[in-house]
Amino acid sequence: MKTICLRGRIQGYCTMNRPDYDKMMQSEIAALKQLKNGAKPRLLLHSCCAPCSSACLERLKDDFEITVLYYNPNIEDGEYEVRKAEQVRLLSETGWADILDCDHDSQKFYEACRGMENLPEGGARCLKCYALRLERTAEEAARRGYDCFTTTLTISPQKSSDLLNRTGEKIAAEKGVKWLHSDFKKRGGYLRSCELAREHGLYRQNYCGCEFSRMAAEARTQAKTDK
Repeated sequence: MKTICLRGRIQGYCTMNRPDYDKMMQSEIAALKQLKNGAKPRLLLHSCCAPCSSACLERLKDDFEITVLYYNPNIEDGEYEVRKAEQVRLLSETGWADILDCDHDSQKFYEACRGMENLPEGGARCLKCYALRLERTAEEAARRGYDCFTTTLTISPQKSSDLLNRTGEKIAAEKGVKWLHSDFKKRGGYLRSCELAREHGLYRQNYCGCEFSRMAAEARTQAKTDK
């Protein structure tokens, strides 16, 4: 059982008996392939950005027929268009997945996070944002008959794979579609995503995407400048 203390930021994870989500993913992939009698299972992969998706797609492409859902209402409008274009370019260059186009309704993000605007990064506002994006992914996966869904977010060293997987499990149960556990940062995943981003000349950003994370990144940069 994990211990979580919410005072604007998630703290104090208990590491005892925490599942190895990467090993769980490998077992789940084997089980899905067996059920499909050799055919590739269909995976709907929520992607936060092209650089993060690169290593995830490379790892999954031989086991799944993948569609990327680029659903990120948290990202500011202009930034969203730049990042989406890079996602489309990566998929076009590699052929690793198709992309499912969707709306970009930033108002949904602001509505979900109302009252949490001033909370620090990594806290309750971020949890709401994760849930918002995973709920949409699960709904699309269930509606379109995908075998499972998951997210690239677990590749980030700044994000808790435990919280993301527990959120995914809960939403999967509610929506009636299988959640594929993951911890893509394992087995050098994050470093590989950096390598692939350089190979493909992908635009990289130093913040998650919402205006609150951008302002936090700007404050960190200014603090370093002022030293």
